[in-house]
Amino acid sequence: MRYSVGSLFAGVGGIDWGFQNTTFEGDSYDIVWANEIDEYAVETYRCNFPHPVFHGDIEKVVRPERAQDEVERNKYLKMQEDMLQQKIDILVGGFPCQAFSIAGYRRGFDDERGNLFWSIVELIKLLDERHGKPSVLLLENVKNLQTHDKGRTYRVIKEQLELLGYTVKEKVINTKDITRLPQNRERIYIVAFLDPKVANRFKFFEEIEKYKVNKTEEQRREDIGRVLDLHLTKTENAKYYYTKEKYPLYFLNEQEYLGLDEDERKEQRVNIDEQIDEEFQFYQVRRGMYVRKNKNGVCPTLTANMGTGGHNVPLIKVSDGVRKLTPAETFKIQGFPIGFGYELPSQYKGRDFSDGRLYKQAGNAVSVDVAALIAREILKALHTSVEVEEIEKDIIHS
Repeated sequence: MRYSVGSLFAGVGGIDWGFQNTTFEGDSYDIVWANEIDEYAVETYRCNFPHPVFHGDIEKVVRPERAQDEVERNKYLKMQEDMLQQKIDILVGGFPCQAFSIAGYRRGFDDERGNLFWSIVELIKLLDERHGKPSVLLLENVKNLQTHDKGRTYRVIKEQLELLGYTVKEKVINTKDITRLPQNRERIYIVAFLDPKVANRFKFFEEIEKYKVNKTEEQRREDIGRVLDLHLTKTENAKYYYTKEKYPLYFLNEQEYLGLDEDERKEQRVNIDEQIDEEFQFYQVRRGMYVRKNKNGVCPTLTANMGTGGHNVPLIKVSDGVRKLTPAETFKIQGFPIGFGYELPSQYKGRDFSDGRLYKQAGNAVSVDVAALIAREILKALHTSVEVEEIEKDIIHS
């Protein structure tokens, strides 16, 4: 059986790639459409998926009257109609997390981006009027969602989904714990089922310990080696390398450090050559003040602000120096098979596609391997439920 999937806040398709490549006992997924507001993410998505991706604001899709003029209103009316054309079995989305992030202002539903949750609710109601509600929901957000405003924000979300008839399950999962992807990335995953029997058969969150991946030091290095492009050289990729010519204050010896005026001198001397001294480790220059190696031995959480410049992209030591991760490497750390079916755009509207846009997209993405695991467990729960129903029917008619 093929289950139809609609994807909200699709980004560059982390959830979608995980779903479309997952099967169980002959069952699989068919992604019918995706929706995304960022035009650059839409371009990356279109490079990699054949189905329609609707570029637009989901708030205006569900409420076209919010459009700024008649032309825009008609655009969103058509988009809504296109999205409602087909029954959706499963609705997925990593809805915007800025309003709930520890790094953000913690305003939750007071932040307009937090209110995008209500657009999910409205779309479910519109789908219900046309074809019935999706049988399953998968939503992803930052782990702080669960504790924001002393738990009240998440309580509202869960209550609203329950009012729609769903049985809700949630779990904070760290990418590094259950996959071979070398990234410390904790996110809350919310799975909701219309059929409580299917919900009862979805045991993934309760049995998460069974999926934990224990790694030796050799395996850790192998995992990192798989996502790094170690064949790159400074000659061909100079823009990613840190050198004293480009960043003199990051290569200070003791004498140079003491020779600085006091107002120019940081609390700690930074010398990248000395402090970034291990291969197969990830480092960051924190606020330009000091160098930090990630204690977990994996990449720190990739963030959208990697695309804002400065020194937000993790650094690695390679054979010919120290460099930041390339955009392709950040995508690979998120589980996208760059060069093996998934490609990054090089141009858009006649201009080069900037690294900054790609870094932002990687930081906003959902880890593909986690999405694939959840997708498989959903299929298992649905498949088992269908089998049980068939057995029960046979018993009744025998």
